[in-house]
Amino acid sequence: MPEQQPFDDNAIASTGAGGGTDLAMSEGETLEKTPGGPLGTGPSGKPRSLWSDAWRDLRRNPVFIVSALVILFLVVISIWPSLIASGSPLACDLAKAQQGSQPGAPFGYNGQGCNVYTRTVYGARTSVTVGVCATLGVAILGSFFGALAGFFGGGYDAVLSRLTDIFFGIPVILGGLVLLSVVNSTTVWPVVGFMVLLGWPQISRIARGSVITAKQNDYVQAARALGASNTRMLLRHIAPNAIAPVIVVATIALGTYISLEATLSYLGAGLKPPTVSWGIDISSASPYIRNAPHMMLWPAGALAVTVLAFIMLGDAVRDALDPKLR
Repeated sequence: MPEQQPFDDNAIASTGAGGGTDLAMSEGETLEKTPGGPLGTGPSGKPRSLWSDAWRDLRRNPVFIVSALVILFLVVISIWPSLIASGSPLACDLAKAQQGSQPGAPFGYNGQGCNVYTRTVYGARTSVTVGVCATLGVAILGSFFGALAGFFGGGYDAVLSRLTDIFFGIPVILGGLVLLSVVNSTTVWPVVGFMVLLGWPQISRIARGSVITAKQNDYVQAARALGASNTRMLLRHIAPNAIAPVIVVATIALGTYISLEATLSYLGAGLKPPTVSWGIDISSASPYIRNAPHMMLWPAGALAVTVLAFIMLGDAVRDALDPKLR
């Protein structure tokens, strides 16, 4: 009788099915212990979402870091301008009109003898308020109508398409000159309302296309087959996966709205004095550009840096949320 061989635990690795199973378990344990896991997974091999991937990429992007720091600084001085500027932006002394830099007024004085530095700091509040409020209004209104048109289609889509065509045919600057010229309010809300009125069609079309793409995915069809209501499918399954393009466009558009407010104020149709605005200061300083260039240099520079920061932030967010760039 042949001698019986002792059982070897490693023998299973040499067989076809057993070896495959044993190898898979070993690989699984290795991936579980590997920091970061395989591509597309996080710690302990757990899958990562689009938003976690985007946040990881943004933290490594120097463009995002620089633009975010600039925007954070603008937000802080918009809320608490007295942190870096003392005095009132409306306090003027005609005896100091058009004077250059001096102690207490590093940016000099404007044509009315007002401190240019103080007015530049306080002007950030107006520009940031207009940009943020207009962007929120445009994003909410445009996403609502675009989502309805993209999800239901048919008559909703046809009406929205024709309506957006009408608004796209209105020149923004000319429309602002016409509509805002009859408004005598010194608050920012007429300007914000005008921007929302003419800005929502762009976001609406982007949201419509994104919803049409998202609703064709298998998980939406599965939810429909299981009896999910239209509201649940739209809010729980489609909206979270269709909102990324809207966020990107809205972030870039925020800088555009700040620039539009300054343009309308420069033309005399936007904000009105005594409101402190970069556009108003640039408009009042333009006749004295040769004799006192500092009056225009500082508010125009602040406006350019602000718009550039929001555009850079939008570009960084777009790169992080675009799966094609991975």
